[in-house]
Amino acid sequence: MNRRNFVKDNVMLSGALGLGIPGLFAQRNATDSKLSNTPAQFKLNYAPHLGMFEASAGKDPIDQLHFMADMGFTAFEDNGMKGRSVTLQEKMASTMEKRGLKMGVFVAHEISWNKPNLTNGDLALREKFLEEIKESIEIAKRVNAEWMTVVPGHVDLRLSKGYQTAHVVESLKQASALLEPHGLTMVLEPLNFRDHPGLFLTESPQAYEICRAVDSPSCKILFDIYHQQIQEGNLIPNIDASWNEIAYFQVGDNPGRKEPTTGEINYLNVFKHIHGKGFKGIVGMEHGNSRPGVEGEQAVIEAYLKSDSF
Repeated sequence: MNRRNFVKDNVMLSGALGLGIPGLFAQRNATDSKLSNTPAQFKLNYAPHLGMFEASAGKDPIDQLHFMADMGFTAFEDNGMKGRSVTLQEKMASTMEKRGLKMGVFVAHEISWNKPNLTNGDLALREKFLEEIKESIEIAKRVNAEWMTVVPGHVDLRLSKGYQTAHVVESLKQASALLEPHGLTMVLEPLNFRDHPGLFLTESPQAYEICRAVDSPSCKILFDIYHQQIQEGNLIPNIDASWNEIAYFQVGDNPGRKEPTTGEINYLNVFKHIHGKGFKGIVGMEHGNSRPGVEGEQAVIEAYLKSDSF
């Protein structure tokens, strides 16, 4: 399928969804006679990932990037970028630059999901982490990324939380010293207890405390609204309290971790709030699609148009 004809050829399927993509485009630009060819004009930099629009764009990553840009998205994130070949990384970077897509986060290191990593003070594990940060610096340069995701790993049940925090802070200080000369930022992602039981970093105040202790522009918070809705709720007040240390957002509705409008989170209000505070960074679309196929992909686009219509 020609990705540039996607809206014209397939958008009428969304009529069953309610207002539909053409209607939302019409709200934004009622004088445009070619509504089906008009890309969205989003207020925030929403970042899809590979696979999100595969039914419409095909399996090729480059075609998927073109499709994202055609739909009006201005950013892209890829947790698995570090594992892709150099050739593909370079092709993706070139495509993103040509199409005006800003590169979002990729995962900077091997995350330990079931054992301590940065929490127990093991010097060998710290050195491994720092070597992976050095590798990620080169990846970031290649794909024009500014941010990379870091997760400190599992709790150490043999140590009090204070000692674990001190170990994490020291590792992040050393990593920040590597990142600062390159203008790069690692973003710490608190993860919820239900999906990721036993991890050390779970809440925004905890991430805020760590970032303040590290005291570096290269160590900030990735505030994943899906995770924090489950873990702590009180989203807007916690965003405000952590604001000076937040560099990146990710989203997904709860329950289900699908696109906005499918769950309980009022993303229209949340997006309006962070936009009103002047957020110019990236909002990563780290969720699945609630429905399969082209129709489901159209529903994702419509959900972001609706949630961005403040």
